[in-house]
Amino acid sequence: MKNICTKPSRLSRTALTLIVFFTLLAQLPAQSLSNDTDAAFVRKIYDQALTDGRCYPWLEYLSLNIGNRLSGSASAEKAVQWTKSMLDTLGLDSVWLQPVMVPHWVRGEAEQVRVTGSPKYGTFDMKALALGGSVGTAPRGISAEVVEVKTWEELDKLNERGIRGKIVFYNRPMDPTKIRTFEAYGGAVDQRVGGASRAAKYGAVGVLVRSMTLALDDVPHTGTLHYDSTYTLIPAVAISTMAAEKLSRLLKEEGKATVFMKTSCQMLPDAPSFNVIGEIRGSEQPGQVIAVGGHLDSWDVGQGTHDDGTGCTQSMDVLRILKSLGYRPRNTIRCVMFMNEENGLRGGKKYAEEAQRKGEFHLAAIESDAGGFTPRGLTFEGDDAVIGKFFEKVSAYGPLFEPYGLKISRGGSGSDVGPLRGMKGLLCGYSPDSQRYFDIHHTAADTFDKVNKRELELGAASMAALVYLLDKYGL
Repeated sequence: MKNICTKPSRLSRTALTLIVFFTLLAQLPAQSLSNDTDAAFVRKIYDQALTDGRCYPWLEYLSLNIGNRLSGSASAEKAVQWTKSMLDTLGLDSVWLQPVMVPHWVRGEAEQVRVTGSPKYGTFDMKALALGGSVGTAPRGISAEVVEVKTWEELDKLNERGIRGKIVFYNRPMDPTKIRTFEAYGGAVDQRVGGASRAAKYGAVGVLVRSMTLALDDVPHTGTLHYDSTYTLIPAVAISTMAAEKLSRLLKEEGKATVFMKTSCQMLPDAPSFNVIGEIRGSEQPGQVIAVGGHLDSWDVGQGTHDDGTGCTQSMDVLRILKSLGYRPRNTIRCVMFMNEENGLRGGKKYAEEAQRKGEFHLAAIESDAGGFTPRGLTFEGDDAVIGKFFEKVSAYGPLFEPYGLKISRGGSGSDVGPLRGMKGLLCGYSPDSQRYFDIHHTAADTFDKVNKRELELGAASMAALVYLLDKYGL
């Protein structure tokens, strides 16, 4: 049967015109995002951050006067009290401490890790840091032959016959071909997180892990590990990349090596601590929240500046900037300094639990936990329906962010806001330039002198601009 084509009737043409009209009308709110009023206010946000910002002096005090802030430590408690006192000066509607019990791990004396008895290299020390949460060695230390692996398959192939009584040396480097260094980190960090128990399964007595960095230097990087209680808990340390290269070279040349390890770290009983929270109450929908935050805890080396003092002080400045400009939000705008991201995520879980209990809905939650470097973009994730709806209109944000070098894309958010995923709101991650971050991540080199004032302030402005647009236009 042939297809029959007819010219559209006047009625059908009218219907088609109406469909097109109402389709365009439905798109108008998103298109209006780029109007002059919004552009002018976003400009004011950046001007305020760059001429009268507070995040840099706040970060200076946090880094230099308080320093590293491992959960459960006296310095973490000092940071909690100081942060609350700063929020109290901003004239916010509410500032409070949210109690949470956190792990309390202590490093103890400086680690001793050395290769002994090498015919060519002799005895030499390796720069090392115990992994967070690791058990210590026996008081006299341990000494054992080392076996090197780069993949789980290599480990499993060696199995108990090749591993029992030895120290496993994980030497899989981060992939230098990954432009976004967080992808390279993600491709290597599993050996740090799960390597100790995977090795203990085959009878290993200890673990050495190549530090998680693309840099070739003599700076060891700590970081958390997770034990599987099915197996014996064995000590685990990270060695610098230069030490890893030297040890690997020795093993290739001599066929074997013996390493001495001595650590005195231990896990103490859980300790009381707090999330620090401040908010500007919403004028129309106070039970609907837009949160911005970072984690107040850090590892116990360095000053915890980029990880994550920058995220905390930027988030505090978001509220200060909007308040100083006289902006009255429709929704409640909240900054949260989470406790215990590094070795437990207790703060993020407690915050989500309390939000659920209070019946709050988080329209959006933004986390800054990638350092205080030059802003590059904002990444978004969430329930399929929410993220799909958001990206139907988000292209209109482009002209507003383009002058500031920001790209909007799908991607991850942050560990602390992740527990809010069940609310089916929007989760966002602030994404600065990542090339330098893993040079200092989890090291003694994470110090205030590595921060550029202007880069830090641009980050605070970027998040404040996003909060403004989300508050005004929703999802």
